[in-house]
Amino acid sequence: MSAQPAVTLELAVEAGEWGDPDGIEALAVTALDAAVQDLVRCEAQPFPVDPPEVSLVLADDAMMTDINGQWRNQPKPTNVLSFPAFPLQPGGKPGPMLGDIILARETIEREAADLGKPVNEHITHLIVHGFLHLFGYDHIENADAEKMEAIETRILTSLNLSDPYGDTEPV
Repeated sequence: MSAQPAVTLELAVEAGEWGDPDGIEALAVTALDAAVQDLVRCEAQPFPVDPPEVSLVLADDAMMTDINGQWRNQPKPTNVLSFPAFPLQPGGKPGPMLGDIILARETIEREAADLGKPVNEHITHLIVHGFLHLFGYDHIENADAEKMEAIETRILTSLNLSDPYGDTEPV
């Protein structure tokens, strides 16, 4: 790990039972640092010297339903949503603010149980997934999904976590 965090993390517990926020913050910092290291090393991602800021919002299904309905016209909960502060294409240099990642606790708990994974492992995956969206990666087209999933898997492997797409449908 780098001496200086790769990003500055602002954590907000907005809704839901998240337990120890310091534990979630430590998990997020580790995941984000691994993601930045991977993007710089493997994707030749330019990165600013001063750590850019990421906002991580911890929500519940009700809050996520409202946000998903308002911004995506899908009034139902989802596990993670990302809102880039500025449009960024993969390989573009980020500015001082990357954007927001929002997680929904109940959905994550259900999915982790269905996948037979620890909740913290699923949270780590979704933080990495959301972070890649802030960098312009998406999974709308098959080729883009394969690229994004390969990067996610590589990052999670660096954290000694399993391939999230091994025997499951993509996020």
